[in-house]
Amino acid sequence: MVRLPTGVCIAILGLAVALFANSHAADDSPAKTSIVESGPLSFEASVIRDKFGYAYGTVAVDLDRDGDLDLTCADATDNQLMWFANDGTGHFRQHLVCDNDPGLFERHAVGDINGDDWPDIAIVKNWVGELLWFEHSGKGGDVNPWNRHVITNEFSRAYDVALADIDGDGDLDVAGSNYAGREFAWFENDGTPDDDDLWKKHLVDTDLNDTRTIACADFNGDGCIDLLGTVLGQPLVAWYESLDDNGKVVWKKHVVDDQSPNPCHGHPADMDGDGDIDIIVGLGYFDGTDKDSTHQAAWYENVGTPGDGSTFKKHFIGELYWAFEAIAVDLDGDGDIDASGSSMGNPGGIHWFENTGDPKGQWKKHPIMPTWINANQVIAADIDGDGRQDLIGTAERGSNDFRLWRNLGPTKPR
Repeated sequence: MVRLPTGVCIAILGLAVALFANSHAADDSPAKTSIVESGPLSFEASVIRDKFGYAYGTVAVDLDRDGDLDLTCADATDNQLMWFANDGTGHFRQHLVCDNDPGLFERHAVGDINGDDWPDIAIVKNWVGELLWFEHSGKGGDVNPWNRHVITNEFSRAYDVALADIDGDGDLDVAGSNYAGREFAWFENDGTPDDDDLWKKHLVDTDLNDTRTIACADFNGDGCIDLLGTVLGQPLVAWYESLDDNGKVVWKKHVVDDQSPNPCHGHPADMDGDGDIDIIVGLGYFDGTDKDSTHQAAWYENVGTPGDGSTFKKHFIGELYWAFEAIAVDLDGDGDIDASGSSMGNPGGIHWFENTGDPKGQWKKHPIMPTWINANQVIAADIDGDGRQDLIGTAERGSNDFRLWRNLGPTKPR
């Protein structure tokens, strides 16, 4: 047996510890899987990572530019932001973007903030009221360290974030919501985002009781970036029209729904395939009334002429108890838009809703994980490159894990 010098042994041990800390799946062993039959579809379910302190926030994006979609995830109480390198088949190796950064990392968005053709990450820090962005190192698969930049440190209980060129100057600005600050706002990228100056803040709306969703889309088809916002406590679903006032962006508020209780997370999407932008939302989070009438996934049809956002009509998708988030996705590949949604609380869970051909008519609800305590974010992406949309989700206290449901297509006959 060859004995190595003590110093060499210590160095090797230190390297091994560092590698393990930066790579949860260091042995590259595949995750344990199970098959879930959900209505007309089958899914292969797997845990990407468990034993989080508080899992919330994920994005699918090709971070290492190898042609497949990687994943990000935040661990709020363990003070980590991670990314998971995809081997192309839906197996992942964990890497750290940031470690030991207290303040409750949660939802985040990905885009090229500094114009170097590499995707960066903008993220909220809920407790301390910050918006940060982390600069991609541009080193392919080896992207550590990521440079940390502060967008603002005065955004009380920062909650949601979105990236878009709001002022039309060619770079990505940041829009955000902060539920204690009761605001929607955007922060102007002046073209030098990495010079560590705080970004100029512009208010969109204020004095709102518990702001949640902030998202970007062109609702009236004028080529400008508008904003979608939901307010849990008022309640309110609204979009904010971007207008030009002598070179300054100003906002006109359009109320979509101020009657349906507790709108939480929603997204812009063309739900009916008519070429304009509709809205899908989960309604009922924190609502204690009858779940059949108020806990639901719903969509709002843009019925203006032609699709100008002047009028929206609500359509029921399906019951979703303590609905937290609803997303639009064609899961069954039939060319129309289905939906998926997450449920908070206990039992929590993830379901999908089958569009049977008329999105204004009856939808069919199918469980994917009918019990998953405090499921929060759910997203859709083609993780394995097979042309089918898969689902990825996070769940916080009571579950605290990060999961993938790989879409296998139609359920096989028994």
